[in-house]
Amino acid sequence: MSIEGTNKDLSDARNPYAGAQADTLWQRIKRWSGNNPRLSRVVWIALGLGLLALLVWAIYPKPAVNNRFNQGAQPVGVATAVNGPIRITLNALGTATPLATATVRPQVGGLLTKLYFTEGQMVKAGDLLAQIDPRPYQAALDQAKGQLARDQATLANAKVDLSRYQALAAQNAISNQQLASQGSLVRSTAGIVEADQANVETAAINLGYTRIVSPVTGRAGLRQMDVGNIVQAGQASGIVVVTELSPMSVIFTVPEDNVSRIMGRVSQGAVLDVDAWDRGQTTKIASGKLATVDNVVDPTTGTVKLRAMFDNADNRLFPNQFVNIRLLVDTLQDQTVIPVAAIQRGAGGTFVFIVSPDKTVAQRSVKLGVQDGDQVAILEGLRPGDTVVVDGADRLRDGSEVVIPDPAKQKISAPSTGAAADAERTAARAKAQAAIAKSCSADISKLCGGQTGRGAMRCLAQNRDSLSADCKTAMAAMRRNGRPGGGFGGTP
Repeated sequence: MSIEGTNKDLSDARNPYAGAQADTLWQRIKRWSGNNPRLSRVVWIALGLGLLALLVWAIYPKPAVNNRFNQGAQPVGVATAVNGPIRITLNALGTATPLATATVRPQVGGLLTKLYFTEGQMVKAGDLLAQIDPRPYQAALDQAKGQLARDQATLANAKVDLSRYQALAAQNAISNQQLASQGSLVRSTAGIVEADQANVETAAINLGYTRIVSPVTGRAGLRQMDVGNIVQAGQASGIVVVTELSPMSVIFTVPEDNVSRIMGRVSQGAVLDVDAWDRGQTTKIASGKLATVDNVVDPTTGTVKLRAMFDNADNRLFPNQFVNIRLLVDTLQDQTVIPVAAIQRGAGGTFVFIVSPDKTVAQRSVKLGVQDGDQVAILEGLRPGDTVVVDGADRLRDGSEVVIPDPAKQKISAPSTGAAADAERTAARAKAQAAIAKSCSADISKLCGGQTGRGAMRCLAQNRDSLSADCKTAMAAMRRNGRPGGGFGGTP
């Protein structure tokens, strides 16, 4: 074959780089890496890091965009600041203490023959509770009476002899010594008669002690002795314990710093009201009056004991029961009052959002006064008639637009005081508890693992953005009415 007939061979012979042009890109990269080992190592490392960063960015979850301030007009709950009274109360932990607790112990020994009470029975002072065999004591009484009768006869005979001796002495028929001896005998026998009378009274008292009666009016507890047992005088274990239930006192303590305010009111002749609440502070048990203040401060705790008296006609206060006490020290009139739910806290202190007539909100700093339940007095920053946001403030900032779904239902009237206010707050909290337990049951099971009480409340608050619409509505209603003290769905 001639050289002219083979163009390929001619081309390769004339152009030594023709084979290099036909190489792949990967072969070129390999040749370049071999010629520049250090530079290629840096390039390969940088390229690997870039690919790794790209992979992490692709699989890492994107952060949720917080656009709660960019959703237009926000629906909010509002309340109106009103001019009204606010109560100054002190909260304390107290113990129901009966005015009288008597352990009925026998005062004589013997066989217990009968019990006249049933456990838990209400008894009066003087009611017969038990009977000890009276026969030995009746015999002792009869013996004492017989001894008394014999000595009385001896005394009567001695007095007759004394009269005879006095007549003979007047006639100088006997000596004065015989007359004096007879007089001494009469006086000695009279003393024996008096001792016999004391023995009769003692035997009668012991016989009366065989009838065991209640020393106080109250409720009989569980019996400690049964019929047929032998009892001893003054034994440690009595027959029964009787506790007075009405009236009932509650002893509680307050810090010594509050004593001056309390004593100032007491010295003015004021009778301070006291309310006893249950452990969860959701149900009021009884209402009473402050009876007395102790005369010393406990140096170990820095507190002072106080005693409150309750009528307890319905026996709702039980001896040694722990209760929460609310002592009404004073009532301030003409205060600017708003719900506690309206108060917000930030770096600059406490503030509220005020709703303007153009349906925008303005942030305003306020100075707080006394808090009474779910109401708080405002000392500075608000005037009666101002409309404040009580629900949905976490989605607002200064100048945000708002919408009030139902202004007629959102407005809150002047706060009540006293028993009416407590009843209203208790009813509102109970209603909110029922609504949350009904509306948030699925959310609790899904997000909170079926927790109850305060744990469920904290879990719902932490997962607020993930709650269902019904649960959010129930939570908003609870914030407007005040948080229940004991949670819901169980004890705290």
